[in-house]
Amino acid sequence: MSAKKMSRSMLREHIFILIFMSEFNSTEEMPNETRLYFENMEKPADDEDRAYIEQKSAKILEKKSEIDNLIDEKADKWKTDRMGKVELAVLRLSFYEILFDEDIPVKVAINEAVELAKKFGQDGAGSFVNAILAKVADE
Repeated sequence: MSAKKMSRSMLREHIFILIFMSEFNSTEEMPNETRLYFENMEKPADDEDRAYIEQKSAKILEKKSEIDNLIDEKADKWKTDRMGKVELAVLRLSFYEILFDEDIPVKVAINEAVELAKKFGQDGAGSFVNAILAKVADE
């Protein structure tokens, strides 16, 4: 039985989760944690979707320090080390999409980021993420 193709939003959600998980696991632990994550998915990813999720999350994590510096520049009075882990993971994903992924329109990256923040973050997370991303989009 082959797995059904995932929507872009669902792919993005899984990428967000892996980025979030990286906050709680060392670089050495992440391959095993990623494998366990995929093994325990409610709806398994097909090979193509899994490869996309793994490759994009790895690219984002490779640029983590660069992205964090950019977030720090845009987030007035907030630094990445003070942000909630959910909001930070959403921002890392969306900054990557806006700045480095030419396949994703800026408006789509922002809208999807706000939805992820609302779904997984605390009250006000969507507004917080939107305010920071609006500054990036204005450039």
